[in-house]
Amino acid sequence: MADFTVEKGKRYRATITLGMLQSMASNETVAQKLTEAGFTDVSVTGSGRTRTATGQWAKDTVSGAIPQEISGISQLA
Repeated sequence: MADFTVEKGKRYRATITLGMLQSMASNETVAQKLTEAGFTDVSVTGSGRTRTATGQWAKDTVSGAIPQEISGISQLA
């Protein structure tokens, strides 16, 4: 797993690739999980196994391993 740093107050976009059972979750459920992790103003689009999420990191700046379900992370302007 690669490491990534999220900075307080910055917005991010990521591609989320869900497993077979996870793919049945609604976009609202995926957004709730991201909110629980520390993001605000979360938006999730897509369906099935591939979703795109955007949100603003609300917690202090932190670095850590990226879960394998998350790829293509980028900071938005």
